[in-house]
Amino acid sequence: MGEKVAAGNADLADRQLYRRKLRQCVDALRLLLEEDRFDRPRAMMGLEIEINLADEDGLPTMRNESVLESIASGDFQTELGQFNIELNSAPHRLGGRVLEELREELVVGLAYADRRAAREGARIVTVGILPTLTTDHAVLDNISAGDRFRLLNDRILAARGEDITLDIQGVERLRVDAVSIVAEAAATSMQMHLQVTPRRFAGVWNAAQALTGAQLALGANAPFLFGRELWRETRPILFEQACDTRPAELKSQGVRPITWFGERWVDSVVDLFEENLRYFPSLLPICDEEEPLKTVAAGGIPRLRELRLHNGTVYRWNRPVYDVADGVPHLRVENRALPAGPTVVDTLANAAFYYGLVRALADQSRPVWHRLPFELAAENFHTGARLGIDAELWWPRGGRRSGGLVRTPARELVRSELLPLAYKGLDAWGVDPVDRDRYLGIIEGRCRTGINGAAWQSAVFHDGLERQGLDRGPALAAMTRRYMELSRGGEPVHTWPLR
Repeated sequence: MGEKVAAGNADLADRQLYRRKLRQCVDALRLLLEEDRFDRPRAMMGLEIEINLADEDGLPTMRNESVLESIASGDFQTELGQFNIELNSAPHRLGGRVLEELREELVVGLAYADRRAAREGARIVTVGILPTLTTDHAVLDNISAGDRFRLLNDRILAARGEDITLDIQGVERLRVDAVSIVAEAAATSMQMHLQVTPRRFAGVWNAAQALTGAQLALGANAPFLFGRELWRETRPILFEQACDTRPAELKSQGVRPITWFGERWVDSVVDLFEENLRYFPSLLPICDEEEPLKTVAAGGIPRLRELRLHNGTVYRWNRPVYDVADGVPHLRVENRALPAGPTVVDTLANAAFYYGLVRALADQSRPVWHRLPFELAAENFHTGARLGIDAELWWPRGGRRSGGLVRTPARELVRSELLPLAYKGLDAWGVDPVDRDRYLGIIEGRCRTGINGAAWQSAVFHDGLERQGLDRGPALAAMTRRYMELSRGGEPVHTWPLR
């Protein structure tokens, strides 16, 4: 949920004061950039994986506090709902056998967490949305302990001035009135971080934006929400609606939502922080004692806490991150588009595709964002989420019709053009060819079979309904139990049996 806070309403500052502090933070960031005060080039990556908690029957269980106490590791953190926890991996240098090293760490860490959770009557499930969640689970009583979660819920509802309504049209339609922000906790994600130099930031962010449609098409793993089959990757539309601070009148006026793909390609990281300041009132106007401009003038490195906190409540799918490690500032691009799961190797296949492709696209002499209109990149994002691996995506391909822009089936586009670029990008990072071939081979396997997490869930659910004659609830529970079993087995989802 972004920058961590622990505050009550008494800590909220005057909005004008907070706005001035945000302006100072952006100006201080400009000075740091002009003075070249950032960390030297280092290919550092990191992963965060949000996890659901379910019992042996596949039903949600509200036990994250006791599960985290049993795990007793700083690598696992609280998330918004009591049925969520989060795993944070340590930063790794991107190269060599990094993917295999991460596989070993994640397999060991998740297996340990699952054993400890079992002592508390829970099991961990890496899935975009737990299929057995119902609206009865997404209530304020099931928000996690801690000031920051309730405060964020209160501020979003106060900004909106009315209850939150979900209205999602997919395979079926879901309409739910009067939900809290806890509905957003249904969406469990994987976040991928990449440390970049200021000079390369804009290219990497633009490349990440351009590829999100293909990411979602390949990695979709959240077809069900509150008992309805919706988008193949329902998380984005759920997030957009459950965290929307705008009443209907502001939507009609074109006011931008805080869950935002964006509206243009950028030239600098400052462009994104300026947009945050220009477009989005702060949800959590908590001021720090630091005077960032004075800190920079004295030769110090500011923490820019107001900027970081405000940035954490603007939910971009590719988020800029300013951070300080060992007294040295650095920038990261945080990719937040993908769901969790289904397995560790699927997760790392998604990571290999992203890190390879973002590098190759950012290195192109004629970048894709000079050839792909931003509005088509945004359309690809929503199309990939809605239709998953069966989506058709816009992409600039040669000099053919529509000015070189062709709408192509995602599976064909990935196999013919994007996968070769991902191979090239991983080679540029120095990733070992054995790891490169293994994990990108999983992406190719999904394209070949047409099976990713969402496609598997939907097929098995309908098999339960139609062949086994189960009612909807039991069919979802049976599918979830099978998912949990196969996920623990560790084989990639495109190899899972459909019956």
